[in-house]
Amino acid sequence: MASHRKWSPTGTRIAGIRTPALATAALTSVALLSQTANAAPSADPKPSIEEVEKKVDDLYHQAEAATEKYNATREKTAQQRKRVDSLLDDVAQRTEKLNTAREELGSFAAAQYRTGASAPDTATLLLADNPQDYFDQTQLMDRLTSRQKVAVDDYITEQAATTKKRAEASQSLQTLTTTQSALKTSKADVQRKLAAARDLLSKLTAEEKARLAAIEKKKQEAADRKAAELAQQQAAAEKKAQEAAAQQQTGSGTSGTTGSAGTSGSSATDSSYTAKADKALAFARTQIGKPYVWGATGPGSYDCSGLTQASWKAAGVDLPRTTWDQVNVGTTVPLSDIKPGDLVFFYDDISHVGLYVGNGMMIHAPKPGAYVREESIFYGGESIIHSVVRPA
Repeated sequence: MASHRKWSPTGTRIAGIRTPALATAALTSVALLSQTANAAPSADPKPSIEEVEKKVDDLYHQAEAATEKYNATREKTAQQRKRVDSLLDDVAQRTEKLNTAREELGSFAAAQYRTGASAPDTATLLLADNPQDYFDQTQLMDRLTSRQKVAVDDYITEQAATTKKRAEASQSLQTLTTTQSALKTSKADVQRKLAAARDLLSKLTAEEKARLAAIEKKKQEAADRKAAELAQQQAAAEKKAQEAAAQQQTGSGTSGTTGSAGTSGSSATDSSYTAKADKALAFARTQIGKPYVWGATGPGSYDCSGLTQASWKAAGVDLPRTTWDQVNVGTTVPLSDIKPGDLVFFYDDISHVGLYVGNGMMIHAPKPGAYVREESIFYGGESIIHSVVRPA
């Protein structure tokens, strides 16, 4: 008789109970899931030095754009405040005239009362919302002397003018409040951008800061090479122009004379601009080493447009406050024709500006935490140069 074995599944025993292999695998999966759930979430990978540098540069760029917005709003606020002050002064003067006219009418009312005339009419006039309607309804004008009529006309005129000016002053005060609120918002925006950039830099180790400095050095060397190339190109172009002018002067006939006259006129214009540019550059050079402070216009610190405005003011040329307005003053010239004194604008949003000194270099107030310095106009690459403007 064949022996029979009772089937017994393979597996592990837990608390005296046999568990099949499938159940064991399931328990293992649960344990692993439990461990994963209890583990701390993995932190985001740390950005590379190159990513940090780009982010910091972007934040400083955004801060400069926000600074120019702040400058424009502050300029608008100052103008609005002047208008409000002027309107309030005007209202005060007109109110004084109105009170004088009211006193004169009051004297007429008193005289009418003493003579038994209709005193209530004139007294009521002083309290009327619309004196002209009151006169039309009561025909009081028919009972007034010529002198009294003149006084009444003056009163009506001053009351209308004063009411109008009070409404203008009220509207201007509301506008001023709005611009002051916008100014506060712009200021907070700049501060946020700068705080974010400082926070990124503060988290770098000493080794990372050294690597970042090395990257900046390479960028500067590349910018200096590009500046030298521009200087060489300009020198070659100038030499070629001088040779062409010399050949033209040696020519004969009317064309030679005309060419000489044209060259003379151009030289006079160039000489006038050079004289002004020299004054602007002389001022800018004395500002080197002063700190960049956003919104500053000197004399102890500057932002980028504050420096260019002050420099050209020293040459007798008034520039607007912001880069967005300065770019529209003067004549736009190609980069190949750039001359000392020209303004170089950067980025598509025209948020930065420097003063060209020659040889591919400029003086500018770079960014928060930096100082006014001379630097290649290619400090951020040629692609960020927006335009070149000759302001005078």
